[in-house]
Amino acid sequence: MTLLHDLPANAAKDTDFSAVDRASLVAELADMLPGRCLMTELEDLRPYECDGLSMYRKVPLAVALPETEAQVIEVLRICRRRGVPVVARGSGTGLSGGALPHEHGVLLSLARFNRILSVDARSRTAIVQPGVRNLAISEAAALHGLYYAPDPSSQIACSIGGNVAENAGGVHCLKYGLTVHNVLRVRAITIEGEVVEFGSHGLDMPGYDMLALLHGSEGMLAVITEITVKLTPKPLLAQCVMASFDDVVKAGEAVAAIIAAGIIPAGLEMMDQPATAAVEEFVRAGYPLDAKAILLCESDGTPEEVAEEVARVCQVLEGQGATQIQVSRDEVERLKFWAGRKAAFPAAGRISPDYYCMDGTIPRKRLGEMLQAIVEMEKKYGLRCMNVFHAGDGNLHPLILFDANVPGELERAEDFGGEILELSVALGGTVTGEHGVGIEKINQMCVQFAEAERHTFFRIKAAFDEQGLLNPGKAIPTLHRCAEFGRMHVHHGEVPFPDIERF
Repeated sequence: MTLLHDLPANAAKDTDFSAVDRASLVAELADMLPGRCLMTELEDLRPYECDGLSMYRKVPLAVALPETEAQVIEVLRICRRRGVPVVARGSGTGLSGGALPHEHGVLLSLARFNRILSVDARSRTAIVQPGVRNLAISEAAALHGLYYAPDPSSQIACSIGGNVAENAGGVHCLKYGLTVHNVLRVRAITIEGEVVEFGSHGLDMPGYDMLALLHGSEGMLAVITEITVKLTPKPLLAQCVMASFDDVVKAGEAVAAIIAAGIIPAGLEMMDQPATAAVEEFVRAGYPLDAKAILLCESDGTPEEVAEEVARVCQVLEGQGATQIQVSRDEVERLKFWAGRKAAFPAAGRISPDYYCMDGTIPRKRLGEMLQAIVEMEKKYGLRCMNVFHAGDGNLHPLILFDANVPGELERAEDFGGEILELSVALGGTVTGEHGVGIEKINQMCVQFAEAERHTFFRIKAAFDEQGLLNPGKAIPTLHRCAEFGRMHVHHGEVPFPDIERF
């Protein structure tokens, strides 16, 4: 790695990689990798043309599937020497275009790094490779009465390397934290082929917190090859409270009231009426369809702790105007309540040809305000929106429903999503909570961050990757892009959210 220095030239505008010599690149990769580890035919490349954000697609020059760390090092060294972009990819479940290939680059798949190297019950840790599925860690640790706490809705498929790259959360992140709070150590490879380790197996380490820097870096700083995660003891008991409300604003206020009462539930989720209707038809979770919004609030711990917390939660919910309160009677019913929430995304896919999932975060006390604004945006853009929220930490997941085959609907969906994100910033929040920026939110980063801050981002990027080869064009908007985006957003001299500082 190099030291921080002046802003690199490619911060001003997107770098042109069109001069890459594909034939000689492929030949050199083929000399180094076994045939099973390199794909170059179009029909083999097509499955990698997008991640979970399928509205944006590009075909890479080649896909490398290394099986050893030494092969990863050689792929990176070859690409650095040739000035070829590299996009690292896990399971491809990301929702921000973070794993979108570069059309003049190599897609580096870590799918074959899928081994759990060790589970240590005494230290409550596991050492895993980046291609291991999130849920597989908990399955391996279950024998010891342990589990891995962060649980994205895609946990059955998403990989732990991608979780680190995006700093993924999940329905239980309110109490147990995001990925960054549950990882002790990461081993990675820089674009120069240098092996680096951040963090340690101890509780702390000297120096700057480089481990936290790697979380949410979206594959732009280094390629992860090994991760040490914390494991959490399984609670003796968990119960879920489902509360119904006749008004979405009341439900939002109830969320703030629970936290204000000093209660930190294991999970606190919110769904509006369109979302519950779509989910109920899909999984039959037993949701009340007449409610304008429902809250799912989970308590876990010893039976005594759970009983006390559930009683306090119910008291707060009654005081906030809940029309119906139901406490799960057993583990089957608890899992049924959560199955509906975790099935929200596929449920949206059943009722609409396409959907666009947003990921802004706002202060909890502004939830009702945001929901009211989204209702007005539905009218403005002529599109429906289902709302599912990690309400406890203010992380929004509005699902904008559209049909890409109808002219103009995709563009309206993008504008709708952009307005939600910009309003999130105006309400005191941020453009992403756990899905990352990728290419999806890169324009809104121009709204969130000032020029000086973006300069700093590029300097950090250059310290790891001076040529800008790792996942270029993602997460950090170029100064040129922000200038263009600023011009696009001036209509008749009126700028939306004029109180936000802009470049």
